[in-house]
Amino acid sequence: MSAVSLSRRTAVAVAGAVATVAALTSCAAHAPKTAAAGSGGGRKEFVVGYSQSNNAEPYRAQLNAQLEYFVKKYPDLKLLPISDAHQDSATQVSQVQNFIQRKVDVLILSPNEPAPLTAAVQQACSAHIPVIVLDRTVNTDCYTSFIGGDNYKIGTMAGEAAVQALPHGGNVAELQGTLSDQPQIDRDKGFRDAVAGHHITIVYHQEAKWLKANATAITQRWLDQNKKIDLVYGENDDMALGAVLAARGAGKADGIKFIGIDGLAIPTGGIRAVQLGQMYTTFIYPTGAEQAADTAEAIVHGKTVGKKQTLQTTRITKDNAADVYKQYDMSAKLG
Repeated sequence: MSAVSLSRRTAVAVAGAVATVAALTSCAAHAPKTAAAGSGGGRKEFVVGYSQSNNAEPYRAQLNAQLEYFVKKYPDLKLLPISDAHQDSATQVSQVQNFIQRKVDVLILSPNEPAPLTAAVQQACSAHIPVIVLDRTVNTDCYTSFIGGDNYKIGTMAGEAAVQALPHGGNVAELQGTLSDQPQIDRDKGFRDAVAGHHITIVYHQEAKWLKANATAITQRWLDQNKKIDLVYGENDDMALGAVLAARGAGKADGIKFIGIDGLAIPTGGIRAVQLGQMYTTFIYPTGAEQAADTAEAIVHGKTVGKKQTLQTTRITKDNAADVYKQYDMSAKLG
């Protein structure tokens, strides 16, 4: 599996970020400051900037809405309008640099890709801005806290579910997220490790960049080739549901099981799809929004926060889907 090549535009942005970092004191010599330490007497408001990788993904749209909700718990936090990188790393580098120039008190980042955003995170670190990395990693430890799930474990659980669904073995098609993203790498490896030795063959696999439309088109092409597919593993629910659409269009949905990851408690999400029998199973991948808000509040008041905060998962089946949906449903709170 090869890494995604950076566009020329991304490469230029990254080169600029690296050049800037070279002119700054190394992050090793300067730990991120707390906002409270340099805020001045009597200051009541701390500014938080959040750069989101791509609002078009339902998981990320839900994350945004939840973060706005949970930040409101803390009157002394002010969340700036969430920036959307539109799945473009160069755009996101620029957005992060803008937050740095504005001297936000806390920077929250969901990287589109790890390598292009690494230098930008180091810039924030060198500028003494605490950084919360949410969901996807970067290639530096110069941040204050990482919040996310155990993607290898979730991938392993998805593979174990595939073995359960195909006790005599079978053919699997895998819809992959952006290949350079660590969640994709871990979800792929965990799945493959779990199905190894169980007469399961991954006959197709392709990058769909986490998006339903891409997954639908890719699955349509696979189905047109008339190779038997017993199960589709989408590394997120949006891709799995895209495969469902394609299989329905081809009249083959009844003979295929679908597995996803995310488990959003929204009408078009994975939990409801399992409840309705559209998907075989999915797994809760918490947004981390509540933990991000809590962590930001702790940081600005000089409290110690965990360097790595690992969020837990739950497998969704028809038996527990209704109860888990109620547990995670925030529609009444978010409006």
